[in-house]
Amino acid sequence: MDLTPTPLTTLQVMQAAPVIPVIVLHELRHAVPLAQALVAGGIRMLEITLRTPQALDCMRAIAAEVPEAVVGAGTLRSSADVDAALHAGARFGVSPGLTPALARSCRELGLPLLPGVATASDIMAAQEQGLQALKFFPAMQAGGPALLKAWHGPFPEVMFCPTGGVHAGNAGELLALPNVACVGGSWLVPGQALEQGDWPGITALARQATALRPAVP
Repeated sequence: MDLTPTPLTTLQVMQAAPVIPVIVLHELRHAVPLAQALVAGGIRMLEITLRTPQALDCMRAIAAEVPEAVVGAGTLRSSADVDAALHAGARFGVSPGLTPALARSCRELGLPLLPGVATASDIMAAQEQGLQALKFFPAMQAGGPALLKAWHGPFPEVMFCPTGGVHAGNAGELLALPNVACVGGSWLVPGQALEQGDWPGITALARQATALRPAVP
């Protein structure tokens, strides 16, 4: 497999659509039709979380069979995760937090990283690693829109992707903030729809998500 570093930047990943779906896949058979359904609705950046034994195989299948999709690996926690994700076809990574080792691995291997932060100290540590596009996690539990507004003063150059407790009902409020490039959420892939193979329903949810705010050209 060609592991040449992708030319994508983290900010480009964030600006592709208003929502990055957070996807947990337990069955390989769901991977390709799900990706096709999301792409049909205008969502190309797909975060496949490394929370199941099937995750890497699902990423490989999507990367091979749905070229319109851009596969991302979620829940990166170690250098080994980064290496495995790259070999599975990941073109960007998302992590719940950040360590110097994780930042170094992504930098050396050319994987754009969207790391999780929850405090001002976390933001400053990410900036020391050269990272200005960050995931705010767990967003609603850690302070929601009020904290993002407060951060905009001391960190006006930082763009965020709030994830955690985000849904269709509160995404619009978050997306209206000047330091929010997109949001992350699992509501685009309801468990029941996934189990029933309701791909048209998932496409409809994706279309609704893209309408929350126009993507940056």
